[in-house]
Amino acid sequence: MDIDSVSLFRTIATLGTLSAAGRKLGLPAMTVSRRLASLEDELGVRLFHRTTRSVSLTPEGEVFLPYASNLIETHEAAIAAVAIGESGLRGVLKVTAPNLIGRSIIVPALTRLMTDNPSLKVDVTLSDAIVDIVGSGLDLAIRVSPLASSELVATQLASNPRILCASPEYIRRFGKPLTTGDLASHLCLTLHGMPSWPVESNGETRTIRVEGPFATSSIEAVRAACLEGAGIGMMTYWDVWECLENGSLERIELSDATLRDLGIWAVYPTRQQLPKRIRALIDQLKAHFATWQMP
Repeated sequence: MDIDSVSLFRTIATLGTLSAAGRKLGLPAMTVSRRLASLEDELGVRLFHRTTRSVSLTPEGEVFLPYASNLIETHEAAIAAVAIGESGLRGVLKVTAPNLIGRSIIVPALTRLMTDNPSLKVDVTLSDAIVDIVGSGLDLAIRVSPLASSELVATQLASNPRILCASPEYIRRFGKPLTTGDLASHLCLTLHGMPSWPVESNGETRTIRVEGPFATSSIEAVRAACLEGAGIGMMTYWDVWECLENGSLERIELSDATLRDLGIWAVYPTRQQLPKRIRALIDQLKAHFATWQMP
């Protein structure tokens, strides 16, 4: 089975049109149609329903898609396993990560990996949404939210405590809350769909309803508003570590409760034949986080 045709099939499934797949892979429309037809002939099934504007997977295509991904990953792992020489790691490392942690930690780690391995290429998607790494053909996702059960493999890179913080200007004007009850009299910056903050007290978990003048869909916007003195934000340590270090934000601790911790996770499709470039990034990130002592 031609691996290029299998890769083309997955790209078409991801992008939804033959023309978009052709543009991404730099192939003319006739070549895309011919390769897809050849793959369908070899399998003896039709993989897509086609219209003039889009395509959609047939039931047979849905069944074949995860096998196609495994074939591509196995092929890339085989090449990577034998291609590491004087120039180091090879291939394309495709990663997705949240915006804030992606910019401050993941991108610098990837650039260091590229410097050490001149033949390695990197493709990064920064998004706070949960990206389908299998359907999108990605190698690795960095996630900070609690992990739902799935068939993906997850490796914890570091702990990531939730913290409350505010700007020195806000604290000068309004003071610091000392207990969970004090939060009711403060301006709290909230995320859409999360009007309550989870805390642990006396071994039990509960939520605190908070209110304020600012709500957003983005943790990056919460940090920006927090820096402007608009209120108190709940974020994770690795979202704001630079701000805590330079003093533009101050941590707020409550005497009667602590916030529930999250973790930073590397999520990938399978443990089998894990390409060395993925393992190298995971090891580098673990080493990076291990050097930090969180206050």
